[in-house]
Amino acid sequence: MTVAATPDMADDTVAAGVEPRTTRGADRLISLDFIRGIAVLGILFANVTAFAHPFMVYVWPGAMPGGPTESDKLVWLIQYVLIDHKMRGLFTLLFGAGMMLFVERAWEKGSGRWLQLRRLLWLLLFGMIHYYLIWFGDILQTYAVWGMVALLFMKWRAKSQFLLGLVLYGLGALAMGGLFGSQYYFATNPEVAERILPEGQQESLAKVVPDTIEEVAEDIERVRSSSYGEVVRHQVVDETDQNLVGIAFGLAETIALILMGMALYRFGFFSGTLDPGEMRLWGWVGLGAGTLSSLALGLWAYAADFPFFLTFFVFEGLFMVPRLAFVLGLAALLVEWAPRAGQSWLGQRFVAAGRMAFSNYLGTSLIMMAIFPAWGLNLFGTMHRVALFGMVLAVWVLMLLWSKAWLERYRYGPLEWLWRCLTYWRLFPLRR
Repeated sequence: MTVAATPDMADDTVAAGVEPRTTRGADRLISLDFIRGIAVLGILFANVTAFAHPFMVYVWPGAMPGGPTESDKLVWLIQYVLIDHKMRGLFTLLFGAGMMLFVERAWEKGSGRWLQLRRLLWLLLFGMIHYYLIWFGDILQTYAVWGMVALLFMKWRAKSQFLLGLVLYGLGALAMGGLFGSQYYFATNPEVAERILPEGQQESLAKVVPDTIEEVAEDIERVRSSSYGEVVRHQVVDETDQNLVGIAFGLAETIALILMGMALYRFGFFSGTLDPGEMRLWGWVGLGAGTLSSLALGLWAYAADFPFFLTFFVFEGLFMVPRLAFVLGLAALLVEWAPRAGQSWLGQRFVAAGRMAFSNYLGTSLIMMAIFPAWGLNLFGTMHRVALFGMVLAVWVLMLLWSKAWLERYRYGPLEWLWRCLTYWRLFPLRR
């Protein structure tokens, strides 16, 4: 690698000195960094249950070891309405916008989509390291793969990008609703299932709940008794198929939100060029509609005391339409708030956390993996949701403190710097 210190590539932004819409150096959009900071903190809240328990506990409160408490159920409801799926959706929208911003800067310097492709290939490698060596809940591989697909549409008109994303998202919503809705219907109408489903599928439906509880207990025992090497071996040998399924799931939502994020960036959504009054109006409409509809769905499962198939139908089958309204509405309001908030004591820390979202995302995985598995504090499968939220608050404080302190001394977050050097195959200066 060669050393490069050109001013167009170096970002001299000091987190403590935020300008209204952009920062100096690479013309970073404050709105993107500010919203990304909120999203990366929210993603930890969404993921913490899956760090601390088998994934099934994250989706279905009934899988909580020893049974869920009333507090577990209430926290599930709060997360479902405000956090789950929403923060991932917001982050994916920003990923698309960031891709478009990166390629525009590359075009200005005489490069193009090939540079972005190389950047995404490195992201794919980071994601594989994350999935196989740190934690199974990786999203980076999905972003990398579907980001490469989105490159094919990079030169489409913004309106066409947005419409294609909307169509793909709608098809994904129909597919998810149909898949989990049919399971719920057959499970709650056994007389219909007897007429339509093969005998083997009927038996599988009847055994789902006891089999799930047994699998959760087995997973807890495996993690609490396994060495680091044994967990890695399990990921490579037993979970690669699941990893590929997770990446393929991006067809239902990830590619659509990336395309919409690219289009919104080109519309001027994130740069503050759209009418502020309309942004606020539609922001409150979207956020209100998404919140109320999510609350109605969450209360449906909560009031019924979380039966298995209904909970899955609500959590995985019906979330997409309310989520899109919520995410677009929240993004619009945060864009309008970002210039003012970014100048405040706390807002500067959210901006810094957003600029270091990559380092913070993987950093939280490292922290959690030092707490829950056998080679850490061995707390896997032992904590209820309220206690986990207390842990989330502590890590939020840590992220907000260290991100700004780091950026006052260094130009990039540690992983952001490494990713940048690998992308350009140049050694950029790190210290200010």
